[in-house]
Amino acid sequence: MRYALYFSPPQDDSLTRAAAEWLGRDAFSEETYPAPEEPGLPGAEQFELTADPRRYGFHATIKAPFALAASVTEKDLMAVVEDFAARTPAFEIPELVLGQLGRFFALVPGALHQPLQDFAASVVKSFEPFRAALLEADIARRKPEKLTESQRANLMRWGYPYVMDDFGFHMTLTGQVPDERSALMKSILEQRFAAFTGRPLPISGIAVFTEETRGAPFKAHSWLPLAGAKR
Repeated sequence: MRYALYFSPPQDDSLTRAAAEWLGRDAFSEETYPAPEEPGLPGAEQFELTADPRRYGFHATIKAPFALAASVTEKDLMAVVEDFAARTPAFEIPELVLGQLGRFFALVPGALHQPLQDFAASVVKSFEPFRAALLEADIARRKPEKLTESQRANLMRWGYPYVMDDFGFHMTLTGQVPDERSALMKSILEQRFAAFTGRPLPISGIAVFTEETRGAPFKAHSWLPLAGAKR
C-alpha cells in the first residue's frame, strides 16, 4: 500500500466532476465514464492519451506516493492529516489556467503564488516522518542522471524531485500528446474547462489517496477541509 497527499477539489465540486468525465474515472466513487467523442479526436485515442492521469485520479501532487515507515500506521498518518487540516488555513490560487508542460496538458496557476508554494512545502515537511526510505529501484525509476542538482537533492532528501523550489502545482489532464495532435488537444481542453480557467481556484482541503498495489488505480481515501474553508 502506498499513500499520497494530494490537492483535489471536494468530491461534489463541478471541477472534480468535469475532470472525472474527461479522464474516464472518478477517484472518489470509482465510477468510470466512456471516452468523450470530440471532433477530430476519436474516443479510443482520447482514452489512450488520458490513461496515465486516469490511473492517478484528478489531483495535484503535494507529497508524492510513499510507503509507510515501519514505525507508523495508517491510523497514525490520518491523525496527523486531520490535525494539519484543522490548523492550516484555506486559501485560493488567484487564477487557474490551462498549461502545456512539455508534451502534456494540465491546469496550472497563472503565475507563481507564494502561499501555494509555502503550503506545498509545509505538507512535504510535516509528513516526512511517515515516509519509508526509497528503494534503489524507486530512485533509478526517477532517472537521477537526468535531474538537476537540486532535483536530485530533493529526491534523496524528500523522496521526490519536484518539491520545495522545484515544486510546480499542476492538475494533469493528459499523458504525452504527440506534437501533431497538440493544437487540437489544446483547443478541446480550452473549451471543456473554460468554466474553470481565468478565475480563482480555492485550495479548500487536502486529500489522502491510496494505491493498494503498485500500478493499481489510486483511490481517494479521505478528503479533509482546511481551516475556514467554505462548506
